[in-house]
Amino acid sequence: MMNRRAFLTTAAAALAPAGRAPAQEPAPIPDIIKSLKPMLDGIQPITEDERRARVEKARRLMRENKMGAIYLEPGTSLYYYTGKRGVDAGAGLVLAAKGEAAWISPEKSGSETEGPYRRIAQALKDRGAAAGRVGLEERVRFAVFDGLRKQMPALELVAADPVTAGCRVIKSPAELALMQRASDITIACYKAVFATLHQGMTQRELSGNVAAAYRALGVRGDAMAIFGKYTAFPHGSIEPQQLREGDMVLVDDGCTVEGYQSDITRTTVFGQPTKRQREIWDLERKAQDAALAAAKPGATCESVDAAARKVITDFGFGPGYKVPGLPHRTGHGIGLDGHEWTYLVRGNKTRLEPGMCFSDEPTIAIYGEFGVRLEDCMYITENGARMFSKQSPAIDRPFG
Repeated sequence: MMNRRAFLTTAAAALAPAGRAPAQEPAPIPDIIKSLKPMLDGIQPITEDERRARVEKARRLMRENKMGAIYLEPGTSLYYYTGKRGVDAGAGLVLAAKGEAAWISPEKSGSETEGPYRRIAQALKDRGAAAGRVGLEERVRFAVFDGLRKQMPALELVAADPVTAGCRVIKSPAELALMQRASDITIACYKAVFATLHQGMTQRELSGNVAAAYRALGVRGDAMAIFGKYTAFPHGSIEPQQLREGDMVLVDDGCTVEGYQSDITRTTVFGQPTKRQREIWDLERKAQDAALAAAKPGATCESVDAAARKVITDFGFGPGYKVPGLPHRTGHGIGLDGHEWTYLVRGNKTRLEPGMCFSDEPTIAIYGEFGVRLEDCMYITENGARMFSKQSPAIDRPFG
C-alpha cells in the first residue's frame, strides 16, 4: 500500500501543469536532525523458534476452520511465517495442516503459459489437501485463484483470514518490543522535527525533515505534514502550504523496525493557540483518553469507538460520522502493516484480547477551520490498554 507521503507526492506531480519549472533543491538538513544517532542497539529480531510456533498455530487454526492448507504470495503474512524478505513476485508458499511447507517458484517467462497452478495443485495433492477447503491469503492474485479453481474443481477456495489474521492479530512479547522501539524512534524523530518549524516553511520541507530524521535514527520512515485549515482533512491535501503564525500543524505516520510499524500523530500550533484551538485540542485529548479507558479485555471493538465518539458528540459535534466531528473509525490494528486487522469502528463486535494492538486516533475535523488528531498506538494487557508512546499533554507542549 502506498504510504501517505508517497501518494501525495505522486498526486501532486500528476496534477502539475505542463511546463512548470523544476522543483527547487531540497532545503538543507537542520543541525538538530544531523545530530541524531541511530537507535537500533539491542534490537532482537524474531527468532526461528517463534516462527516455527507461528506455523504450528496456523496449522491448528486450519484444522479448527476445516482448511487443508493455505496459500500465500509475497507480503507481510509470508514474511510473518518465513522471515524471508524480497521474495520474487509470482512466488508463493503452500502451508498445509499436515506435512512440510512447499515453496512455489515463480513461472519463468516463455516456459509455460498455464501459470503456477499445476505446481500448487501438486503440492496440495502431496499434502492431502486436493479436496475440501483451501484458504487464500488476501494478497493472492485473482489470476491464481481463477486458475486454481479451474485446475482443481473439487477445492472450496476461501479466505485465509481466520488463519493469517488469527495468528497475527495477537502480538508476542518479541513483537511488542519491536513495536515499542519503532514508537520510541518516531517520538525522537518528531521532537527534533518540531524544533525546525519556522515561518514560511512548506509542508514538503517539513516532510523532508521527517524523512531525514528517520534516516539519521537508522530506520526508514516518512510522514504526512499539513498546516492550517488543511489539518481538517484526515488524509491531507496536495495544495501548496506555507506555515504562518497561528496555524495548526499536524504530522502523522511512522517508521519500521524489523518490519514492525509505528503510527503516531502530533498536532500543535505554530505560535500562541487561540481559545478555540485549545478547546478543540483538549476535546480531542478527552476522546483519546475515553478510547484508552474503554479498551479492556472482553470489550468489543465498536464499544471503544463509541466511547471516544460520545465525548465528541456530547460536545455538540456529529452525530455519528458527520462533520464537524469524527468522520472515520477511532482506530486500526497495527503490526507488520501500518493498517491491519482489526478495526475500532461501529459494527465490529470482535472482542479485545491481550496482545492486540491498535491506533487510538479519534480525529476531530472542522472543514474550513482546522482539525486535530492525536494518535498513539496501544496494546491490550490483562489489565487494560497501555500506550507505546506518552500521550501529548497540551496543544503547546506536544511532547511534555
